[in-house]
Amino acid sequence: MQLNSISIKNISKSYGPNKAVSNVSFDVKQGEIFGLIGPDGAGKTTLFRILTTLLLADSGEATVDGLDVVRDYKTLRRRIGYMPGRFSLYQDLSVEENLGFFANVFGAHIRDNYDLIRDIYVQLEPFKDRRAGALSGGMKQKLALCCALIHRPKVLFLDEPGTGVDPVSRKEFWDMLRRLKQADITILVSTAYMDEAELCDRVGLMQKGEILAIDTPAGIRNSYRRPLFAARSEDMYRLIRDLREIAPGADCYAFGEYAHLALQQGNTTDRVSVKNIEEYLAKRGHANIEILPTAATVEDCFIELMKN
Repeated sequence: MQLNSISIKNISKSYGPNKAVSNVSFDVKQGEIFGLIGPDGAGKTTLFRILTTLLLADSGEATVDGLDVVRDYKTLRRRIGYMPGRFSLYQDLSVEENLGFFANVFGAHIRDNYDLIRDIYVQLEPFKDRRAGALSGGMKQKLALCCALIHRPKVLFLDEPGTGVDPVSRKEFWDMLRRLKQADITILVSTAYMDEAELCDRVGLMQKGEILAIDTPAGIRNSYRRPLFAARSEDMYRLIRDLREIAPGADCYAFGEYAHLALQQGNTTDRVSVKNIEEYLAKRGHANIEILPTAATVEDCFIELMKN
């Protein structure tokens, strides 16, 4: 039986009249990469601060690695690694000095845990004497991850690690996380990037302090029931506006180079087909029309859940 590294039961937190986290409950299994997916202001950072013993919840309870986040906070802080959303290392210290400082804080030795950070630190080593504040966004991210890992934590918390980082560095970072999973480290990561949801073992979709759904990325996608089409033409703004009027309950929104058209569940592709949509748009003067059925992504599911 797989044990839970994180257990959250009915956690709530408010700031004055504003509820940041509302009655949240879920478990994260040992060795799992669990993603909290949601936009800014969804409550992800507040929940992270509660779980890392930096903030007290108003109600509810939580354990991390079997330790209560309130009663056992001193012991727990030595078992977890935390990488906050903002770069929080010492800007005036060098790469090597930052790593040594955080190792000393936890009473650890770099040589003892070097195997855990080797694949990451080898990219930083040519810049080991450079001040942390002078590193690129991607290198700052790698240094922060090394510092969070240097004491070999049981659970790693990564709060929006991809913010402000280029796509190549984000991909490299997630490759590193997959390798860390092999070291039996449980990882809870938050992100506003919907494409990163596909890289997690399970995800929780979060909005306005509430969990909308929890499942594997495939499970989230397979829960989508509406007929879905990708569409584009020369005038995308007018295309979206017109497609919203194609049938009762239709929804259309921008999605990369295309617009996604979601129809009511009763409207099957036999009743509203690609040909129907092309003819509808042609009558409204659209040119260079492209329509094709498409599979739902996690982002489509998130949009649907928010509307409901």
